[in-house]
Amino acid sequence: MAGNDLGGLLGGLLGGGQQGGAAGGGGANILGALLGALMSKGGGGGNPLGGLLDGLTKAGLADQAQSWVGTGANQPVSGAQIAQALPDDTLQKVAAEAGVTPDQAADEIAEQLPQVVDKLTPQGQVPSGSLEDLIRRQNL
Repeated sequence: MAGNDLGGLLGGLLGGGQQGGAAGGGGANILGALLGALMSKGGGGGNPLGGLLDGLTKAGLADQAQSWVGTGANQPVSGAQIAQALPDDTLQKVAAEAGVTPDQAADEIAEQLPQVVDKLTPQGQVPSGSLEDLIRRQNL
């Protein structure tokens, strides 16, 4: 449920809403499922963004993750890098919820995550508050 709600909010943040087509809507739903799965594991008290970025940093993607938070250009990340960085059970759950393969889910996360993190961190740092509140503030 939380993943679907987050997917709708992320779709609006990405400018696609629910009408974003396969790429826009699907990517938002996959990211919503990912962040929902991380929240269900107790990540960040309603804001799993910090936990996700910490996990990416520990997996060797510190430069990429920091570029998304910072105010400069966003560095790309590959689906394979995302698949290695996420816990396997999390990626499996996200893929199942989205109705895609784990590889497809990882590719979509890699494509959409830099934009989402960039938009959620306009001052160059991860803000406090619940993830839903952060997304809603960006939509105003």
